[in-house]
Amino acid sequence: MKSRIGAIVNVALGCMACIVLLAAPALADTDIDCANAMATAELNACADRELQAADKELNAVYRSALAAVPSLSAEKPYDAKSWEKALRASQRAWVGYRDAECAGHLAMFWQGGTGASADILGCKTALTKARTEQLKSRYQTQR
Repeated sequence: MKSRIGAIVNVALGCMACIVLLAAPALADTDIDCANAMATAELNACADRELQAADKELNAVYRSALAAVPSLSAEKPYDAKSWEKALRASQRAWVGYRDAECAGHLAMFWQGGTGASADILGCKTALTKARTEQLKSRYQTQR
């Protein structure tokens, strides 16, 4: 009986976490002073806002990196088509890693706690900024 109650509690906590994550983008559009955010919903909205900005920059740098490939390529197997394919595969794998590390692995430490969403979003932001700098460095983009 206790394990059944525990399972119900875990499902309820999971549902609450999903609701908070879904509400974060809506709250991000409101006038929240992120420097003074205190409530969980505010912290989540601010963390989501920061992730969206980091993701926007990463996408721009990634597009610049793809555009730089033809000038960096050589003969097969280092030709532009192969290089672009490798970069795209690398980026897809990196997104999978980021999401697994932050939303999967890191979330385990919170066990449904109210700080999970902000920490997950913060983790994604940190890794996204690091990937952006990595691509800038490798492809010498000026974004």
